[in-house]
Amino acid sequence: MSFPTDLEIAESANIQLIKKIADKVGIDHDDLEYYGKYKAKIPLKYIDEEKIKKSKLILVTAINPTPAGEGKTTVSVGLNDGLNKIGKKSIAVLREPSLGPVFGVKGGAAGGGYAQLIPMVDINLHFTGDFSAIEKANNLLSALIDNNLQNKKFTLNIDPRTIVWKRVMDMNDRALRNIVIGLGGSNNGITREEGFNITPASEVMAILCLSSDFEDLKYRLGNIFVGFTFDKKPIFARDLKAENAMAILLKDAIKPNLVQTLEGNPAILHGGPFANIAQGTNTIIATKTGLSLADYVVTEAGFGADLGAEKFLHIKCHYGKMKPDAYVIVATIRALRYHGGAKKGEYEIQNLPFLKNGFENLTKHIENGFSFGFRPIVAINHFATDSQEEIDYIISECEKLGVKAILADEFTKGGAGMTELAEEVVRCAAHCGNDFQPLYQVEDSVEHKIETIAKQVYGAESVVYSQKAKNQLKTIYDLGFDKVPICMAKTPKSLTDDETKIGRPINFKITVREFEFAAGAGFIIPILGDMMRMPGLPSIPAAEGMHIDKNGKITGLS
Repeated sequence: MSFPTDLEIAESANIQLIKKIADKVGIDHDDLEYYGKYKAKIPLKYIDEEKIKKSKLILVTAINPTPAGEGKTTVSVGLNDGLNKIGKKSIAVLREPSLGPVFGVKGGAAGGGYAQLIPMVDINLHFTGDFSAIEKANNLLSALIDNNLQNKKFTLNIDPRTIVWKRVMDMNDRALRNIVIGLGGSNNGITREEGFNITPASEVMAILCLSSDFEDLKYRLGNIFVGFTFDKKPIFARDLKAENAMAILLKDAIKPNLVQTLEGNPAILHGGPFANIAQGTNTIIATKTGLSLADYVVTEAGFGADLGAEKFLHIKCHYGKMKPDAYVIVATIRALRYHGGAKKGEYEIQNLPFLKNGFENLTKHIENGFSFGFRPIVAINHFATDSQEEIDYIISECEKLGVKAILADEFTKGGAGMTELAEEVVRCAAHCGNDFQPLYQVEDSVEHKIETIAKQVYGAESVVYSQKAKNQLKTIYDLGFDKVPICMAKTPKSLTDDETKIGRPINFKITVREFEFAAGAGFIIPILGDMMRMPGLPSIPAAEGMHIDKNGKITGLS
């Protein structure tokens, strides 16, 4: 008998009414804003700064993944179930899935096997409408910009050639990266070059995730940089009087979403920036809500630790004034084989020499964990194709590095397969002396901050800048936008900016092709190599394998 699909497992689950999940963390039923019977929004009043100081924050990150990902969300959900199973009051606080990956490469993104969030279909599709609200707020600003260009009486004199603000949509669509708008005559607006980013890369998404409250959200929206006037004066969203209308569209999206795991444990989903092209973490509001409601919060940072964890620590912890109490690195044997030289089709084949070669990738991420002030815990996300010899090798080699590696068997066993990891997380949070220290200070020069990440986190020899990047860097300094964190846009598949360089590369340079900057969110975005902020679909999208029958039953969403 074959193992059931994620969707089959999710649909057979004994899902509880969301108000019963709220009871487990002390949320009054009257405070819930219901989106059907199984999901609800939580008001911001549940944030308790005194309770936050007493709770433990667990950060789950990973090695550089294979193209399919390595189950970081699955491990996070399973760890939350494991913590609850050993008697701890724990909440998973995670990101919302984007429709781009759902219909592109990965399919569903709410965990997998017996470590999932439910209602799975709702979560993977439109959920509570947060992404739609972010998209609309972003595109409202675009419409206001183009309307001002058209308006001769109340014009801000914006030079269309300098506009950096792009429209967004939550779908992979490479044809929209670079377009021309305003065609068809003067009644259709000013003709100019334009483009789309994917919604998770929108600065509005970043602002939602980094805002401390609604007033902060509105203030940050007003600080969005749009472009320059013809006489070189900077224009911001507040100059277009856009921030209030944008905030109105986000009045519900700012509230975190309560759902549950398959085992009936609480989980909060909120925000969804990608970690390769944005900051890759859920909202500060959601994390603080979780820390206010439970004793342990399990959260994740997208893609490998060189992206998600670095940004979590340098961006989210900076603005949220928080620090993790434990640091978990997810590794899979198939990914280590990949980093050891296994080709597509060989990832699932037992091969100790490939594993030994690929272990260097994990070693680098462990070293980085130590450099941030943590004693990492390695979670070996278990697959049926793992051999005991390979598992024993990882455990032994991690021990030599001074860290503990534990088999995570959440996919087939749920929380019961995660109790050992949960016990170690509790122990380490209390006794490992974890004390996060950033690798750079926001007051440092932009070049120093980039060089620090490139050399210390990636292992690069140096950083080179294109002439375009140098020109844009001068603009950043001229505008006074330099005293903020860095948000690298880089391939997740490699420690370098070249996805073909697997394992732990040496003797390489990092190339900054160009810069974007998010004045409202508060970070600078160096774009490395060939990174695009609007992905394309693969040759065979996941969408092609999805079906829905006349009764609305969906298959293939997993």
